Amino acid sequence: MATNVDVSSQGHPNDTSGVAMDEDIKYIIESLLFVADEPLTIDRMRVVLGVPERAPIREALQALENEYQSRGGGFHLKAVAGGYQLRTRSEYKDWIKKLIQPKPPRLSKAALETLATIAYKQPVIRSDIEHIRGVDCGGVLRMLLKRKMIRVLGRKEIPGRPLIYGTTKQFLEVFDLQDLKDLPTPKEIEELSDMADEVLETGLADDDPKLPFGDSQSTASASIPTPGAEPESGSPPPEVIDNPSDE
Repeated sequence: MATNVDVSSQGHPNDTSGVAMDEDIKYIIESLLFVADEPLTIDRMRVVLGVPERAPIREALQALENEYQSRGGGFHLKAVAGGYQLRTRSEYKDWIKKLIQPKPPRLSKAALETLATIAYKQPVIRSDIEHIRGVDCGGVLRMLLKRKMIRVLGRKEIPGRPLIYGTTKQFLEVFDLQDLKDLPTPKEIEELSDMADEVLETGLADDDPKLPFGDSQSTASASIPTPGAEPESGSPPPEVIDNPSDE
């Protein structure tokens, strides 16, 4: 995003004396959110501002959110992936697509099932993922790593020391989640599955090219593991170590 920095404006990045005013904090935070290419955490903003407490930042964020909500406009403040980000409103997505012509990420049924397994079972190793899915997952794991949807957390201290996988901040951003606690429950998944089946039966899916993540039939039938259920491999819980090497 292109930005103009006015070096002649009052104040200096190393001088936090002007940050004592609530309005200053609010508009400085707004400018940081505007130029950031990923969600900003409160701790990150606190370090940049040189403010020892989180409370003024939370108050400024709430004030900004209230302003955006009251005036409407083309964007709003969104809490996502453990931080905050300025996002355009969904009602204007068709106009935005005309301007930037994005290529939406498309995930196959295999990729969705593997990603869902990792999301609900993490930290998890490849053999447990393959035990749940019943098929080899090597190629899918490499693709998800390349797309930064999953990451290597370490190695499990068992024979062979297999890699341990978990989801990433990018995963939370793509699926519009604040944290993993926002993942749908089994009941919500079942309801969504029923809705998808109804859409397929009525034939509406064939008329809607905007259904996300691959073709509609494979997406609707992708199985998602039940949160909290354990794989039946009988292996002990993984021990995460730092700085794993690649397989």
